[in-house]
Amino acid sequence: MTVAEFRDRLAEDPVILLPLGSHEEQGPHAPMGDYLLAEAIALRAAERSGAIAAPCLPFGYAEFFRGYPGGIQLRAPTFRAVLDDMVTAFLDHGLNRILILNGHSTNAALIDETLRALRRRTGVAVASVDLWRSIPDSLWTEIHGPDAAKARGHGGDPVTSVSMYLRPETMRPDLMQAARPAEAMGLPSIGASGVRFEGLAVNLPLDGHELHPDGMFGGDPALASAEAGERIVEHLTGYCARLVAHLRQHDPRRPVAEPMP
Repeated sequence: MTVAEFRDRLAEDPVILLPLGSHEEQGPHAPMGDYLLAEAIALRAAERSGAIAAPCLPFGYAEFFRGYPGGIQLRAPTFRAVLDDMVTAFLDHGLNRILILNGHSTNAALIDETLRALRRRTGVAVASVDLWRSIPDSLWTEIHGPDAAKARGHGGDPVTSVSMYLRPETMRPDLMQAARPAEAMGLPSIGASGVRFEGLAVNLPLDGHELHPDGMFGGDPALASAEAGERIVEHLTGYCARLVAHLRQHDPRRPVAEPMP
């Protein structure tokens, strides 16, 4: 959009969709840059709902992925500062209805911290959605049936299926392999966040490459498909579009008030 085109839409008080992602490994078979998937979903949701999709922030907080070559990670203070600046750029022009579409789950805690500080400073409550956590179990079961648990994980679904649907030319199916379990301190690992002791989680600052040199933290990409990706994208697009319609009915400065007439 040109600045004139954007200015013409200010009178609508549009909802702004702000996609976030990460530039990180996704296993040997899928391209780095899952932010492209978040951006594509934001654009589709904007078209369906009449919102405006802002450019995607392509880098996220992925400290435990630093050991893999090619990734680009932001430090936590950098991520918080950049996100605050991006949101403030819209608030400065009176655009208070902002919905963040987060395509990298590890960003979530920093997003919450940033938005709480921003609300204290500006009075505006900004909503955010973690895209990959917004896929209901019922849809997982419809898509994968009894293999739903085997399909899910970093390196597996949903990113593999969504990439097969949105960016098939970038995939390397010849490099697909299932994830294998890993251990740290003689205990089963839980991704890079820690281990389990007597069946309970113990937090431990682990690095991904020392646990899974192939980048396969979970899931089996052989269970992924473009058809599954299409269903996931359609669900997330519709969900975000409906949420946009709902946000239009409420004042982000008074989030607990009754809907606006």
